[in-house]
Amino acid sequence: MVLSGYYTNEKSYGMFIEPGTKRSKEKGTGWIEVISGSMFSGKTEELIRRLNRARIANLNVEIFKPGIDVRYDKEDIVSHNRNSIRSTPVNMAEEILLYSGNCDVVGIDEAQFFDEALVEVVNKLANNGKRVIIAGLDMDFNGRPFGPMPQLMAIAEYVTKVHAICVNCGNIAHFSFRKSASENQILLGEHDVYEARCRGCFREGYDSAGGV
Repeated sequence: MVLSGYYTNEKSYGMFIEPGTKRSKEKGTGWIEVISGSMFSGKTEELIRRLNRARIANLNVEIFKPGIDVRYDKEDIVSHNRNSIRSTPVNMAEEILLYSGNCDVVGIDEAQFFDEALVEVVNKLANNGKRVIIAGLDMDFNGRPFGPMPQLMAIAEYVTKVHAICVNCGNIAHFSFRKSASENQILLGEHDVYEARCRGCFREGYDSAGGV
């Protein structure tokens, strides 16, 4: 069962209920969960919550993030609320297969930064009986699908889309508006570079900046 909700920086209004594992273990297969949304929507916070619950259940957990993401820490996964969990930085998706070993649960943050091979990697992990939990931006600063996220959402058994609050009008936000003039698809940054916006406020800012 999945209860999708939206998140502010202070409080969550939706909760993901983990599916039972007995049938999956009997069949020798795992599954894929994807947590998607805009900047500041609570994706990493929800990822950390699920991974900590898996550890409480005495499951062996391995966690990975892209090596380029050094905004808060070179190794730890850190949410905007400064909650953190230890992870292994990797540069290529296939490295996750090498390091995941005999773990029960694999966590992956900032999935949009990985190469397209991540789709095959997580399929292999799930087929080998692992629970795979992925968090990432579903859209880039142009409002277009980002990296392997569309394919990951398509193959996942469970997809949770979380939302932020629009900084302009206070409505539900699911776009990441870039305040910088850079046209690079990948540009690391926080509140100094990005704002969470609703569709209307995103289009207003995007059009005024000369977007297409």
